[in-house]
Amino acid sequence: MLKKYIIERNLEGVGNSSEDDFRKMTGSSNEILRNLGPDIQWRESYVTGDKVYCVYLANDENILREHAKQANFPIDKISEVKTVLDPTTTGLQTFLRGTDTKEKQTEVRQ
Repeated sequence: MLKKYIIERNLEGVGNSSEDDFRKMTGSSNEILRNLGPDIQWRESYVTGDKVYCVYLANDENILREHAKQANFPIDKISEVKTVLDPTTTGLQTFLRGTDTKEKQTEVRQ
């Protein structure tokens, strides 16, 4: 089973890259991913001023490093994701009960 990883890449000025620059980067990356096979999948990346945070599914860190080496991308940090939290973590019923309770409290006060 593939594990989820976040890769942090320091790339000075990357946030100012053009759409064409991003197309070239992702095109070469996708070609390398196809050649590496099913043990690595790129999910998405988040670009800030001087960093890119990439989300991958992979068997292990070695294949992530191999992809970066072939693509000539830096890797400054690799973190394995242990848990994903989102608004549904507490459960929809808990959320709905909480909303219902707040509405009832407002009605009582009026």
